[in-house]
Amino acid sequence: MASQLTIDAHEVAADPVNWEAVHDAVVRYLRHRTSDREAAGDVAQDVVLRLIDVRRRQQIGSIYALAFRIADNLLVDGARRRSRTTAMPEDDDIVCTMPSAERMVASRQIMDILSRALRRMPPLRREVIVRRRLNGESCATIAAELSLSPAAVEKHIARALVDLRAALDRNGLSLEDLSA
Repeated sequence: MASQLTIDAHEVAADPVNWEAVHDAVVRYLRHRTSDREAAGDVAQDVVLRLIDVRRRQQIGSIYALAFRIADNLLVDGARRRSRTTAMPEDDDIVCTMPSAERMVASRQIMDILSRALRRMPPLRREVIVRRRLNGESCATIAAELSLSPAAVEKHIARALVDLRAALDRNGLSLEDLSA
């Protein structure tokens, strides 16, 4: 919080006000108002510079009262400045929840490959895998409704998964491409 004021050292030395005592009082005051010790010192320095500038131009009734008022105003201004800068995210901080274009293309490719592989499967194998993996039906339910043994249902599922993975492998893709 460095001030743009220019203060003549000779003028300050000739001034009867003990500026060091004012500075120390403002630092103590600010330490009770903020937890940032460094900011208290910086603000106190800025307060003293502003007081010296005001004193050049006009008579001050109570230096300490004005010093504390200036300190409060600088704290409020600093808080406003920080809230404005933290409220507006930087471009790098904005997170998009949409999948990337590459991931969307890979997903579509994988879906096309899996759809073609499902269409090429024997009808019973396709029905078993769709009912189990897409509809979430239990193996026992599928077995009972299709008049198959649970072991036969599990074999159809295993073969279907082998067919689907082979179709992806032939095209140089895998299900892990979806998580990238």
